[in-house]
Amino acid sequence: MQTLAHFGDGGPGPWILFLPLLWVLFIGGGIALLRRTAWHGHRGRGPGRSAMEHESPIAVLGRRFASGEIDEDEYWRRLSVLDEEFGRPGRAG
Repeated sequence: MQTLAHFGDGGPGPWILFLPLLWVLFIGGGIALLRRTAWHGHRGRGPGRSAMEHESPIAVLGRRFASGEIDEDEYWRRLSVLDEEFGRPGRAG
């Protein structure tokens, strides 16, 4: 072991690179783990994407009507247009 630690003329040799390399791998693995956890923390959505981007247009319309953003007449008018384009979930035909 003494020969490996003192390479050639008594210097530290290539083993001096082992500890910094170990730290780089350790820190890099920690960063990769944190990024992966942050990515999966959005429940399948990529980073920076909101829940509204994955809702159907009919669900968004229903949410807007329930929150009072639009009135009943506008809700039914827009629903008829969306129903022609997207169809209602669970509707046969």
